[in-house]
Amino acid sequence: MKKKQLATFLLASLLAAGAWAQAWPSKPVRVIVPAPAGSSLDLIARTLADRLRVMWKQPVVIETKAGAGGLIGMEAVAKAPHDGYTLGVGFNGPIAFGPYMYARMPYEPSRDLVPIVLTTSQPNVLAVRADNPANTLPEFVEWAKKRGNRFSYASVGAGSSSHLTMELFRSVAHIEAVHVPYSGSPPAGLSLAAGDTQALFTVAPALLPLIQGQRVKLIAVTSAKRSDLMKELPTVAESGYPGFESLAWNGFFTAAGTPHDVVQRINADVNAVLREPAVRELLANQGLAVGGGSPEEFKAFIDSEGRKWGAIIAKVGIRLDQ
Repeated sequence: MKKKQLATFLLASLLAAGAWAQAWPSKPVRVIVPAPAGSSLDLIARTLADRLRVMWKQPVVIETKAGAGGLIGMEAVAKAPHDGYTLGVGFNGPIAFGPYMYARMPYEPSRDLVPIVLTTSQPNVLAVRADNPANTLPEFVEWAKKRGNRFSYASVGAGSSSHLTMELFRSVAHIEAVHVPYSGSPPAGLSLAAGDTQALFTVAPALLPLIQGQRVKLIAVTSAKRSDLMKELPTVAESGYPGFESLAWNGFFTAAGTPHDVVQRINADVNAVLREPAVRELLANQGLAVGGGSPEEFKAFIDSEGRKWGAIIAKVGIRLDQ
């Protein structure tokens, strides 16, 4: 009798979970972007939201929560109800890097967040002010060494790919610099253009208006090979630092405990959007490589990124207080 009751209970639970997934979403879905409006993450979220609101027949509300290198926004996702109605666009810093840099985080990524799908990835570019005398990476290194500790660099946030990429480059190029973190790429780029900082690693689309306005220029790209959209821009690896590679990536997350079927539903729908030719073209024009894949594949990728950059963080000695 007890076995029959258990079987009945399990069947009812499975049916309920399936019904929940079919009913989802029955109300607006919130997407938290842990970066400022106008950032590349904001662009990605809004591009996907435009298609998802049609598929889901529900409003998809974008909410920016910048600050603390993305921790503020992702904490809000981790502590939201585990029903799939709060999603977050997580990226390297608050997901794969944070556990290795912070003595204490307001959430534990592997425990409190569920990876849903990789959305995009792209390399960083090294940008300097347009009037900087350096036009190549060797010239930049020579210029930076002459400035010593009078050289400061911006990043899009402490613990971000932007920050770690420069720290990795500093270690291999043997240059000194003072880190000045900002809340996202727009203010970081403006600090560079204004001369408040002298260099910045970030994604190219965030700098496009400043490049077009001839206020900043690009020196190198951090991909393993030259970007199809920036073929004239040499890689860091080919400019004297073999093996150097750094990608900024992002993806959808939700709170741990969200029903598996709901996670799978979101994954399938985002994958469908990422396969749309118009979406792929729009993202490609921004220098973004389209992601996709299963939640399991995304988790395995995050784990591998954590191992790679965790070793670098330990070697360079980056520790941040939170």
